[in-house]
Amino acid sequence: MDRIALVPLVALLLSVSVLSSALAVDVDVALVLVTDVSRSIDDAEFKLEKDGYASAFANQKVLDAIRGGPAGQIAVAYVEFASSFEVRTVLDWTVIRDRASAQTFVERLSAAPRTFWGRTAIGAGIEQAIQLLAETGLNPARRVIDVCGDGTSNAGRDVAQVRDEAVRAGITINGLAIINDRPVSWSFAHVQPPGGLANYYRDNVTGGPGSFVLEVHDFSSFGAAMTRKLVQEIAVGPADGKFAAGR
Repeated sequence: MDRIALVPLVALLLSVSVLSSALAVDVDVALVLVTDVSRSIDDAEFKLEKDGYASAFANQKVLDAIRGGPAGQIAVAYVEFASSFEVRTVLDWTVIRDRASAQTFVERLSAAPRTFWGRTAIGAGIEQAIQLLAETGLNPARRVIDVCGDGTSNAGRDVAQVRDEAVRAGITINGLAIINDRPVSWSFAHVQPPGGLANYYRDNVTGGPGSFVLEVHDFSSFGAAMTRKLVQEIAVGPADGKFAAGR
């Protein structure tokens, strides 16, 4: 093909690219739920996590927060992680704008089987979320990663380095630290690090504008904490800094 023929082809490709960008769906938040399914979380606790997500997305406060944004809709993806080679996008991007679309997301999430039981590579979960946020095909006003787990990272890359990469890319990472007050001997240092798990999350996992950590002391209260967390993530938060919230 000669150079004369290439000019209109390049112009066409550029116009298609601009058109595709213009047609991208506007969402107030692109949110990746990154969930720890390592071996310190048993199947009963995993079920409570799933039930908690279901109750949170069905909560009227969450639905009101979604509808209250400029776009009136958000996009959500769900990732599970254990060790560095055990990471999976269980649910790809789903646009949630009302109770019906939230219910569809919850039904798919509830039906998905548990993926892994290995060690805890929080950085690998965040890396997967960064990749998802780079490939949304949407036009989000904000990009947020929501990490929940019951222990420190003990596999894969240094989680603070991965966190810093996400923050430099303009992504906010929030945390939900599930406190195990009755750990078994082999997992004590993992789930009860010096200074507490919530502080570990603040120092190593969370970051970016308006980032925060919520702390819960049992899996049965996971749903209430997740509801609070989603409302805060969906609504416009503080411009910068970090804050902590208790149970």
